[in-house]
Amino acid sequence: MTPGTTSPRALRSIATEYAGCMAPGMQRARVVMVACALALGVAGCETNAVLPVAGDAGPAVTPTVEEPADVKYFRSDEPLRLAMEHFNRGHYGIAERYFRDAVEKAPRDATAWVGLAASYDRIARFDLADRAYRSAIKLVGETTEILNNEGYSYMLRGDLVAARKKFLKAYEREPNNPTVLNNLRLLNSSYKVIQRVPE
Repeated sequence: MTPGTTSPRALRSIATEYAGCMAPGMQRARVVMVACALALGVAGCETNAVLPVAGDAGPAVTPTVEEPADVKYFRSDEPLRLAMEHFNRGHYGIAERYFRDAVEKAPRDATAWVGLAASYDRIARFDLADRAYRSAIKLVGETTEILNNEGYSYMLRGDLVAARKKFLKAYEREPNNPTVLNNLRLLNSSYKVIQRVPE
């Protein structure tokens, strides 16, 4: 059928199908516009801009639909960057969410796994922290950082014996590491506070 000879019933059907993808407030006006355009034989073109219709909240954007084969994934470090930023601010729950997103996007990123484990430690989800530490160890082995973090995790749980073992193992690897030395001092001061004089 040539433009301008489409039956009114066919035009209404096409316009209604087109409008089914729109917000309810816009549908009637769009049906009329599409029916008129089809009846006049106006050639269509792809654009991202749609003219506003009275009653709209604002101009709408018609997204371009891609076929699954055309969609490409580009790795982004944005979740990891945001996770570290929130962790450093003390927003451990938010950091956990971003670290989890980071390990889902890049499951072989040991830094993201260690950060996720540390976040779990801070929100007292030690069972999940242990799993995250194990995942990091599978990727890079028992590094000084992981041993130190595991020691701190045990200290947060109140298991000072296990914490000391991890800290000493980290200390053997890097005896001048200031973080490990600081955590050993912290652990020693915890022992002094906990020990009581027998009555």
